[in-house]
Amino acid sequence: MNRYPRWKYILLVILIVFGAIYALPNIFSDVPALQISSAQRGAVVNEATTQQVQGVLSKESLASQSSIVKNDSLFVTFADIDVQAKAQEAVKEALGDDYTVALYLQPTTPGWLTALGAKPMRLGLDLRGGVHFLLAVDVDAVFTHLATADVKSIAQDLRDEKIRYAAMTPYHTDDEQGLKIAFRDAQERDRAFSLLQKNYRDYQWAKDLNDTQYVLQAIMGQAQYQQIRQTTIEQSMTILRNRVNELGISEAVVTQQGADQIAVDLPGIQDVAQAQNIIGKTATLEFHLVDTQSNAQQAAMTGVVPTGTQLEYGNEQRPYLLKDDIILQGSSVTNATANYGDQGPEVGIKLAGGAAVKKFNQITAQNVGQSLAVLYVETRPIMRKMDGKSVTTYKTEKRVINSATINSALGNSFRITGLDSIQEAGTLALLLRAGALPVPINIIQEQTIGPSLGQQNISKGMLSVEIGFLLVVLFMVAYYRWFGVFADLALGLNLLLIVAVMSILGAVMTLPGIAGIVLTVGMAVDANVLIFERIREELRNGIMVQAAIHTGYGRAMTTIVDANVTTLIVAIVLFSLGSGAVKGFAITLTIGLVTSMITAILGTRAMVNLVYGNRSVKQLSIGIKHKEKASVFSKSAANS
Repeated sequence: MNRYPRWKYILLVILIVFGAIYALPNIFSDVPALQISSAQRGAVVNEATTQQVQGVLSKESLASQSSIVKNDSLFVTFADIDVQAKAQEAVKEALGDDYTVALYLQPTTPGWLTALGAKPMRLGLDLRGGVHFLLAVDVDAVFTHLATADVKSIAQDLRDEKIRYAAMTPYHTDDEQGLKIAFRDAQERDRAFSLLQKNYRDYQWAKDLNDTQYVLQAIMGQAQYQQIRQTTIEQSMTILRNRVNELGISEAVVTQQGADQIAVDLPGIQDVAQAQNIIGKTATLEFHLVDTQSNAQQAAMTGVVPTGTQLEYGNEQRPYLLKDDIILQGSSVTNATANYGDQGPEVGIKLAGGAAVKKFNQITAQNVGQSLAVLYVETRPIMRKMDGKSVTTYKTEKRVINSATINSALGNSFRITGLDSIQEAGTLALLLRAGALPVPINIIQEQTIGPSLGQQNISKGMLSVEIGFLLVVLFMVAYYRWFGVFADLALGLNLLLIVAVMSILGAVMTLPGIAGIVLTVGMAVDANVLIFERIREELRNGIMVQAAIHTGYGRAMTTIVDANVTTLIVAIVLFSLGSGAVKGFAITLTIGLVTSMITAILGTRAMVNLVYGNRSVKQLSIGIKHKEKASVFSKSAANS
């Protein structure tokens, strides 16, 4: 009699409640706002900052709607984006370089929804407006740098062991990194082979005889080669993420495109020059000995710094007195990896060879037991208005990121210990690699999308969904009557679940993503069409109503699963290999396929069983007239 077990109805109700709660935040629109946060040491955001900002806005006759301090940042909302833009310029000029004043879209989601983890979907650049950059990363420069460093280091090792060689030549192809070392006799070559094979395990060493010269050939392993390429891209992406975070854009998207390109989307940003300067600023590292004979706290309080030292600050504003001499530059670091060693979290450092490292070794040997500090130096662009024109100046900022005791003379490989956590070790390794492997990054494409165009895209996208949904609804009701109504209700639930799932996953909704939803609307109904046509076919053959319903859902299932699985495979391939717009389309299509399988089968079957199940029915409102030829049917075949 087509009875549904109670747990399936409960599951359906849970899905409806789940979809409603997590899709609900999307009906609350964001309001234009400014996010004001500290950019310098000692700059704090508090009630005094709020009053200062409100005073600036009142002076400029710019009305704000609300202001609130949250997570050490001040958020000031406005009625429209024009007032927001004027306010940013005025507040930035008034607060100066101590604060970052960024454009922001303040969510208006009620607190009770936020407490449940319900957030609106993230909107892509094409829907919100902003700046898009496509950056080309010169990954080959990393191998050039590594080859130069290894040649210096190997040459130094050979000289130290008094091994003579005739020539050393590095080479690099599209998929291979290596070098060749020529010797005048086999004995020198064999000595070098034993030494280098032990000290440089990243390379695969082989002996060769070339004309009258004895040659050692070193080829970097494919695994190591690919790891360096990918690490370089990931390192560059990490640096870019850190930089765009200074703009205060919490939804900035930095993604890898292809083998050696990075896409940076800054939603809500319209100032291209500012974004270019943030992305293009430089940073480096310096190693200094710490002056432990003087009192750093007293120097920080009095401002009197001993001769030959400089006062710098680390985490939690801890002062350090560093000796002026730079004993090693960050450019000498070729690699840094975070590990967990015998003494806890640590960072393994590999240096290039040459005079700089030799000097570093001598100085650390003379200062065993003293402290060595790593100073992070960053040059930050500052945008100023001068005579009505935007002028960019640069300011250098320094921060001590680590200070540790020297236990022994440090050579081209050593470890930094004394770190609090493996997370801190990972951060330090990233900073060291960032200073050691500065690869050229060129902006090869830039695109600015205005907020009005973004809103126009949203309106057109929503209109396409509404028209597509309405046409499908009308067709299903006209053709399948009450069964069409069931399919339309399931389709509405499908859209609700798509929005809810995308909101929970934090997926970015783009214009191609909206196209994916429109396609999903048609594909979701397709499953019901297969089921309903199968039921109609059974009814035309004179099968009883309950048996026809059971057979229609049962026998159409295989076809539905096959059709959706093949489409799902294509969607996964698009997501894996595609980029940008293709990925946005694939995400919504994949989510829509999964949710449509649930709503088209579980949802409509529950409604059909609720209306027609467990009772004697002579006619179905499915768009055709039919007569039963049989008076009995198997109860076991009709039950589900």
